[in-house]
Amino acid sequence: MSKLPQVGTTIFTVMSKLAVEHNAINLSQGFPNFPVDEKLTNILGRIAAEPIHQYAPMVGNPALLAKIGNLIERNYGRRNDPGTELLVTAGATQAIFTAIQALVNAGEEVIILDPSYDCYEPPVILAGAKPVRIPLMDDFNPDWDRIESAMNSRTRMLIMNNPHNPSGRILSEADLSRLEQLLGKFPSVVLLSDEVYEFITFEEKHISVNTRRTLQDRSVIVSSFGKTFHITGWKIGYMIAPEKIMNEIKKVHQFMVFSVNSVAQVALAEYLDHIAVGQLGAFYKEKRDFFQELMKNGRFELLPSQGSYFQVASYRSISDERDTDFCKRLVLEHGVAAIPLSVFNADGKDQKLIRFCFAKDEETLTKAAERLCKI
Repeated sequence: MSKLPQVGTTIFTVMSKLAVEHNAINLSQGFPNFPVDEKLTNILGRIAAEPIHQYAPMVGNPALLAKIGNLIERNYGRRNDPGTELLVTAGATQAIFTAIQALVNAGEEVIILDPSYDCYEPPVILAGAKPVRIPLMDDFNPDWDRIESAMNSRTRMLIMNNPHNPSGRILSEADLSRLEQLLGKFPSVVLLSDEVYEFITFEEKHISVNTRRTLQDRSVIVSSFGKTFHITGWKIGYMIAPEKIMNEIKKVHQFMVFSVNSVAQVALAEYLDHIAVGQLGAFYKEKRDFFQELMKNGRFELLPSQGSYFQVASYRSISDERDTDFCKRLVLEHGVAAIPLSVFNADGKDQKLIRFCFAKDEETLTKAAERLCKI
């Protein structure tokens, strides 16, 4: 008997496979198609001959942990103890899965805000807990009153994603203040803050939970080198949590992966001395603006994209099809792959919205926009 009877092949795999089969331009799955920084690949090539190929320490390479600690303090002003509050993980997905397995018990409830990434719910179910899916408002901002009304004595965790995938929205100061007020009413709730796109924001800066002292002692914050440095295939991320919470997470982590790729950790520890993460927002803003300019003559309505490398678009003026059907036809008839937003919602709510990934080179974006503007 299946433990996850409702889980099948993810929409990301489905659309990418469809794109390959029909030679379509793939703006669906969230991975860049441009080269990795030569500084990083040069470091990787050089150190590969060094004796660094055995198990790394369970919590992470000490040099990398120290650099991560400095990165957090430099960007968010949060002092931390790399030896007790940080953990290197095999990607953000493993970090999220591990935190939920370690902290959520059978019979408890976990609040998930829809549209939500598909890796949140399965570990909740596998923990014997109940996922409580609460929709964001139509503009993708949180409905704090509705979230509060869903919380009770059984609520163990609230999962937030900021910057938000798929919408590209970021939380405001007012949102963080409401979050603090809400969690103040429920002192046993742990906040799991998925911040993998933290350094990819545009006009407004991302406000990390790392900056909120009232939340630090009850939060697990997840980050991703894969997203930050467009090395998604390396599957390497990290998390920060107070020692008491982290100790529980480490108990699960050691039996899930034990330790993360040793070569990648050594390479990143050195690379962090040569890269300014503060420049990433400007880099991706150019791509967002380039894609938006290309799409001006088309019939898609582009929604605001404040962060991440995703652009949500409405196709209401083009078709009244379900978004899943529209995306399939987009591949078959127009040669462009996108992601329908309804698959991110527990109730399948269809707002005639689809998601494009603009983390592509200019040639790819230009060709895709040419096809899309002909619709």
